[in-house]
Amino acid sequence: MSERGLDHDGTIAREGALDRVPEAFVPVVDAARAHITATFDGTRLHSAYLYGSIPRGTATIGVSDLDLQLALHDEPTEADRADARAIEAVLDRAFPQIDGVGILLTSARVLLSAVERHDGGFFVACLCTPLLGPDLAERLPRYRPTALLARETNGDLARLLPRWRARAAEATTEADRRSLSRLVGRRIVRTGFTLVMPRWGGWTSDLDRSAELFGRYYPERVEQMRVAAAAGRAPSSDPAVLGMLVDDLGPWLAAECTAAHGEKAPRP
Repeated sequence: MSERGLDHDGTIAREGALDRVPEAFVPVVDAARAHITATFDGTRLHSAYLYGSIPRGTATIGVSDLDLQLALHDEPTEADRADARAIEAVLDRAFPQIDGVGILLTSARVLLSAVERHDGGFFVACLCTPLLGPDLAERLPRYRPTALLARETNGDLARLLPRWRARAAEATTEADRRSLSRLVGRRIVRTGFTLVMPRWGGWTSDLDRSAELFGRYYPERVEQMRVAAAAGRAPSSDPAVLGMLVDDLGPWLAAECTAAHGEKAPRP
């Protein structure tokens, strides 16, 4: 893999691997595999994947969360979601080295669909590490850092901002604001990076590096993007941080992305 996250042919390399999981997090991954296997049998589960800092080998004890993507044979049901929440709760209680667990549920059909080819498909093929079952990446193309990829992965920021503002207004505890600031900070940094990705010509999921790469092209906004990256790593309960992200940096970034790459088509 090159320093720009590319394979020798210029396509985006898969960024994680099980052998990169830090030693402290190996028991967490093993327990996740066991709980998923025990809960979702072969008639429900097509495959399971890790993503985020743990399979990238950059996780921090007590700060990083455990992120999982489950691809199901059928569309997720309420029973599937309840089972996923139960696994999240068990793992979060059992392992102090993680700060939360998130499990995404999607059908394999959707992940392989044409509409998700450069969004959910890219996510599985390049950002997810196989944990259980057959790897969907074998049925997906190789990806390059193009404007199409930028639009399809992060071209919907304008639609997210009203939702985040509503959640910020409803947040009554520091825990609520911390949770939201992590979500918003990560998404804004990733959107900022994909805005400049075609010009830079590579891929990274590292929040701090993404912020600095963004700053090469938009130096007047780099300090705000650094705040977003910090919130994504170690979330803040300061309402002023959330306000800056959703009322200033976010709207500017959404308009800039739409002007540069267009807006992502709404999903059903």
